[in-house]
Amino acid sequence: MRIIRDTLYIAPEDRGAAAAIGNFDGVHLGHQAVIDLARDAAKAHDAPLGIMTFEPHPRSYFGRDPKPFRLMNAEARANRLERLGVEKLYEVPFNATLADLTAEAFARDIIHDSLGLKHVVVGADFCFGKGREGTADDLQAFGAEMGFGVTIAPMKTLPTGQVSSTAIRDALTDGRPGDAAAMLGHWHRLEGEVIRGHQRGREMGYPTANISIDGLHMPKFGVYAVKIDVLDGPHAGKYTGAASIGVRPMFDGYHPNCETFIFDFKGDLYGSTVSVALVDYLRPELKFDGIDALITQMDADCAEARKILADA
Repeated sequence: MRIIRDTLYIAPEDRGAAAAIGNFDGVHLGHQAVIDLARDAAKAHDAPLGIMTFEPHPRSYFGRDPKPFRLMNAEARANRLERLGVEKLYEVPFNATLADLTAEAFARDIIHDSLGLKHVVVGADFCFGKGREGTADDLQAFGAEMGFGVTIAPMKTLPTGQVSSTAIRDALTDGRPGDAAAMLGHWHRLEGEVIRGHQRGREMGYPTANISIDGLHMPKFGVYAVKIDVLDGPHAGKYTGAASIGVRPMFDGYHPNCETFIFDFKGDLYGSTVSVALVDYLRPELKFDGIDALITQMDADCAEARKILADA
């Protein structure tokens, strides 16, 4: 997959895709349905399958959310989209110039003139242009005038309700990763480079791979049964384990991160990128009377996680 970030000067071979447009935070089942329609359009037009998204997220740019809300960072989203067969990922810079474009100017200047897209697919709730003035129906009308096709995808629903990034965030906040996975179509993952911690886990016989979760929506703090993909380096592969997400109350922590103990693993992962999939919530963060009590609980957590993961 090719990632195109400079959308002002695009190579001729990067133009002319059939692309789904949106933020694709989480790449959930609704997003996947939109991408599938774009895939059909790509085949019909003999064009590459593309995704047009925005960095930073428009909600971040406008400062609408005081707390981090993203389900995945740009790198994790790109990894997920590549697995779905996307060939061209247009990460359009969201800045003052883009935010000030009218809906018509966005369709003409970005979709038609800059990217030269042959066909675009958007969700039924898609809005665009200054002040979110443009609707999916408006885009369809602009496409007819300017010479690109437009497909409007219906909203995705499950028996439990409509699939949305908001509903997924709510499930994660409540410690329901299984419900989140049902809407995502895959386990919710935290992805990042393994960084050095305080080595306390190693001292207790539980060395962990630590990653930052800055800028992401915080799942419920506590201990999870997890699956781990090491994405690069000499230990690349798939593993299982138990992860603690939170502020480490036993050690007067304050900055949230994700610490993962990988079962039956020996090796150095510093600098490698890992993807940690939340499979099941085991318990909340606790402050114990001492290290021995903490280790006893960690033994129990890992035993429970192994049982859960054996069937996951």
